[in-house]
Amino acid sequence: MATSTAAHSRANSTLRGYIALTKPRIISLLVFTALGGMFLGARGLPDPVLVILVLGGGALAAGGANALNHYLDRDIDGLMGRTSGRPIVSGNIAPLHAMWFGIALNIVAFIILGAFVNPLSALLTLSATLFYVFVYTKALKRSTPQNIVIGGAAGAIPPMVGWVAVTGGLGLPALYMFAIVFFWTPPHFWALALLIKDDYQRAGVPMLPVVAGIRDTKLHIFLYTLLLVALTTMFFTTRAVGWVYLAGSLALGMGFVAYAWRLMRRDGIEGAKSAYLYSLAYLALLFLVIMVDSVVRL
Repeated sequence: MATSTAAHSRANSTLRGYIALTKPRIISLLVFTALGGMFLGARGLPDPVLVILVLGGGALAAGGANALNHYLDRDIDGLMGRTSGRPIVSGNIAPLHAMWFGIALNIVAFIILGAFVNPLSALLTLSATLFYVFVYTKALKRSTPQNIVIGGAAGAIPPMVGWVAVTGGLGLPALYMFAIVFFWTPPHFWALALLIKDDYQRAGVPMLPVVAGIRDTKLHIFLYTLLLVALTTMFFTTRAVGWVYLAGSLALGMGFVAYAWRLMRRDGIEGAKSAYLYSLAYLALLFLVIMVDSVVRL
């Protein structure tokens, strides 16, 4: 009985390790933006079967990309408090097992999207994984403080995939949604980087707070937030979105600007955590507004 219980415990621990490799919380936000792209493309409620295929395939691909990120960053993850408990660092999952797990998830995702949705959505999803793994993780993360600015393109692709899945091709609204997530990523991630600046410094990762300092990072957060709000407002001029979107995006944007302004005006990193948490809520609520606007269409 004791042996059986121990084996069951190990199996549960391993399962939790593989789930942790995929970074479920990050996946949830990515697939939510994809869902927003689907609503906008459909100008209302998208086909439920298509939603399941796109979100399922997207979740598998994003989870696979995150697993590959764990594999490639295993040498520095142990140096940072935030990542020291990750499955590879803790020894729960073998590095090569994590690598093949990540590759397998992306293969399955590509097959699902390519066979049951359309080839372009499959190619876009694969490009997001390749960009995240090879451009951000391998080429940029340890070499430039602009890593998250350029690397953020990978996380901006899901709403495009959602749009393409419904419409069959790219369009100006898809590019706007890409740009919105792209410009949202730096202020969101730099707020987090302020909180764990010492971790990045210890690991030798040149995040902006490490290289430019806290004051300049806070200024960058504020300026990028202004650009983001301007971009979300410009989206309304395309007429792809309506008045519900405009009102919601302006309200959310003003909130983001207020958090960024308070962060910039306060001493040290006071206000960084609240700005980071608001940025998470901001993106989710913005895409929720897109969905509501797509259904209501005032």
